[in-house]
Amino acid sequence: MMIPQTVEYVLMHLEYNGFQGYLVGGSARDIFNYKSPKDYDITTDATPEQVKSLFAKSYDTGLKHGTVTIILKDEHLEITTMRKEGIYKDNRSPEEVFFTNNLKEDVARRDFTINTIAIDINRNVYDYHSGLKDIELGVIRVVGNADKRFNEDALRLMRAVRLATQHNFIIELNTFLAIIKNAYFIQMISKERIRDELCKILMSDNPSKGIRLLQETGLLQYIIPELCDCVGFKQYNPNHDKDVFEHILAVLDASPKILNVRLSALLHDIAKPKCFSLDDNGIGHFIKHHIIGADMTEEILKRLKFDNSTIYAVTILVKHHMDRYDKLRIANTKKFINRVGVDNLPDLFQLQIADIIGSKNKNQDDIDNVKNLSDECIRILTEKQPLTVKDLDINGNDLIDLGFKQGKQIGIMLNWLLEMVLVNPELNNYNDLSEHIIRKYGY
Repeated sequence: MMIPQTVEYVLMHLEYNGFQGYLVGGSARDIFNYKSPKDYDITTDATPEQVKSLFAKSYDTGLKHGTVTIILKDEHLEITTMRKEGIYKDNRSPEEVFFTNNLKEDVARRDFTINTIAIDINRNVYDYHSGLKDIELGVIRVVGNADKRFNEDALRLMRAVRLATQHNFIIELNTFLAIIKNAYFIQMISKERIRDELCKILMSDNPSKGIRLLQETGLLQYIIPELCDCVGFKQYNPNHDKDVFEHILAVLDASPKILNVRLSALLHDIAKPKCFSLDDNGIGHFIKHHIIGADMTEEILKRLKFDNSTIYAVTILVKHHMDRYDKLRIANTKKFINRVGVDNLPDLFQLQIADIIGSKNKNQDDIDNVKNLSDECIRILTEKQPLTVKDLDINGNDLIDLGFKQGKQIGIMLNWLLEMVLVNPELNNYNDLSEHIIRKYGY
């Protein structure tokens, strides 16, 4: 078992001073699942005050629940005193905790069997709930009574889905049924915590699995109910062989691990059920679904408490995911850059390619069109060609100095010059611009 030296030192130091120390939770689980843990959690029978006395640098991170963070060689390690828990009254955390020196009591309070494994300094493994077997089988199974566990902490409902998604495990039947039964309790959890779990699902290797599990367990209706309207919604369109929900999942899996791209993939067709119409030939159309979808996306992301920059960027991606050009005209390309924003261009192109891959006709010509547009945008930006009125080599004061009257007409004149420069960037110099404006408008 590859355990970092800093973790070994902590376990050894605890044992040397007469205390128990174990590597537990997700870190122990990941070691046996052949993954590299992102962090290492340690439990001990030492009290928080005793832990702080044993290590030179520490700070309190959750004294109410017995957690202290120590600093060793710039690493931050959480050490939590073994505990039993009192009554849960808010479907999230216990009102009281009781410290114990019994490892078996400590792991019995944990959520899923795969998170109950403990390892000591001598590499002895303690597995009171068959967590190793469930790792081998690839199973997410609740510890003890499932209804009780989910009622204690309703976030565990989403954690089960998230763990199954991240590790490509299945959810054991009784646990799965208990999630369905208790799904409505997710409403008791803060939107911020739900958002964080959703992001972890979306950033996994197989995000569609997680979204499908959210839908099958009934959790999705409390998180993004608008997506439930897409389930089974037939498109009646020759470009699609999947219903709206299945198409969304296909696009999601085809998109790269970039959160804004994954969020926009999840929501890019969210408005299709609202915008559906059937023509006389039985062909389905979704007029303005990208525009209405952008408004819905903004509302959904605000509800889930995403930050403003994420909301703005993802809304832009959804709004412009249909912007594709068979023939590139330089003025239109520059206007496209202005509409989307330079920072959002790479993400939009990734979304558009994923959207093509997730459709029935995975047309290479369509993908090439996206790549050509990307190349043209890169060329324009690299050459620093003018894109806005601010980029003109003449401004409003210059026009007034030329004898034109101050007012709305100045703005009209500058926009006229911009339209000309978008097509012919070589004209963006004071002499040419002043000559053209005088020729067009006189004095």
